[in-house]
Amino acid sequence: MLLNLFGSGKESMSAVDTAWLRMDRPTNLMVITGIMFFEGHMDIARLRGVLESRLLKYQRFKQRVVRTGTNAAWESDPDFDIDNHLHRVALPGDAGKPELEAFVNEHISTPLDFGKPLWQFHLVENYQGGSALVARIHHCIGDGIALIQVLLSLTDKEADGDSAPAPKKLKFQAGEREPDDPFMRLYKPVAKMYAGVLKSYGKVLGTSYGLMMNPGKIAEYTQTGLAISQGLAKLAAMPADPRTKFKGKLSTAKRIAWSESLPLPEVKHVGKALGCSINDVLLSCVAGALRAYLVEKGQNVDGLDIRASVPVNLRPESKLDKLGNYFGLVFLPLPIGVANPIERVYEVKRRMEEIKGGYDAIITLGLLSVVGSLPNIVEQPAIEYFSTKSTAVMTNVPGPRDPIYMAGNKVSDLQFWVPQSGEIGMGVSILSYNDRVNFGVMTDKKLVAEPARIIERFGEEFEKLVLATLLSVVDCPPDPELAELHLAVLRMQSEAGKHA
Repeated sequence: MLLNLFGSGKESMSAVDTAWLRMDRPTNLMVITGIMFFEGHMDIARLRGVLESRLLKYQRFKQRVVRTGTNAAWESDPDFDIDNHLHRVALPGDAGKPELEAFVNEHISTPLDFGKPLWQFHLVENYQGGSALVARIHHCIGDGIALIQVLLSLTDKEADGDSAPAPKKLKFQAGEREPDDPFMRLYKPVAKMYAGVLKSYGKVLGTSYGLMMNPGKIAEYTQTGLAISQGLAKLAAMPADPRTKFKGKLSTAKRIAWSESLPLPEVKHVGKALGCSINDVLLSCVAGALRAYLVEKGQNVDGLDIRASVPVNLRPESKLDKLGNYFGLVFLPLPIGVANPIERVYEVKRRMEEIKGGYDAIITLGLLSVVGSLPNIVEQPAIEYFSTKSTAVMTNVPGPRDPIYMAGNKVSDLQFWVPQSGEIGMGVSILSYNDRVNFGVMTDKKLVAEPARIIERFGEEFEKLVLATLLSVVDCPPDPELAELHLAVLRMQSEAGKHA
């Protein structure tokens, strides 16, 4: 429990969570938005029961934010009513994807009510013969890893699972990922290093006793401090990202789109055939899609790199079942200027290898803690400054490998969108579920009015990479992975024929 600065009944907000709270602005709301799609019609009474027993056991969802000067705190909402947060709606017209996109677009640009707990669910009762749950939760409550796990704690592995007692403790799955899962190659080394740095600096900053008793540790501390100092200098000297169709003055209107999902096994086959991770393959597809959009808009992309701010999970073992924000950021230059899909995936791999051993994520988490402790007049220029160094926020969250159920209804798919800070105008979200990979894009309407023009290219770029991979190894001996890729091409051609 943090030191209580607000008196009885209030809990002080952490400095990092306060930083995310104060990033909220009309042009970029700090709200994470997600959708659960259901095969059948959701019973709202049963859904309400699940929320009351499983969501509201976390006090955060019954607390509102109070602010005084530079500080912020959580206090119980004396008038809390779940009906202020759970709404039922019906889509107009054909009640299909365009209508749901329009509904989300309308709400994604609308601030949450700060007089109440900062979350809101809308049950869409008539989506494509089934239903959908649109969830909006403010970033100060938790980061993407925490919030996706909270939502998953509302689900079960069987249709009647909600009749059993609610789990006593939330179990996070961030560390239970396959070695080649998205972002795992980045997460593990940095997370381990972060834990070591915290331990070292806890001794240095807390007392000199550790050094007196262990003088041999001085070199270790000095080396760590030097590395962080060099990282800070490098970050400060990083130039602003180039101006493209994705970067400019923002409006107060956002637009979202989501893709048809990619089969995760086929993404794995491509990665294995090329000696790359799933993450390398997916990020290469993102870079290719952004490149294709810029080319369509007449922009010169020769030699172009644009940076993506990539959240890296730094959640300590002691915080695995806690809400709040425990992540730093790394700046990944996407090789937009590389046209060849195979060259591009290897370039992504090379750049990821360069990043994963650095201290960038630790430094940015520390900076967020510092600015969250300072007056807002100091934080805002700092956020503006660092937001010039990126064009997009890009994040990946692992979902369940097997189908799940919520309030007796099978979840057919999952989707989410990451918010952007400062003057960043685009967010790219990747989410895996049930052996599929989904992409979501959020853009500023003034910069990219139709993000669907970007999102539809992810699948196209993956197909190009599959074909290029097959052609590049045409003279090699038969390989099971390549055989699977060949079958994947046949399946994609068959699907294309059906829709022709």
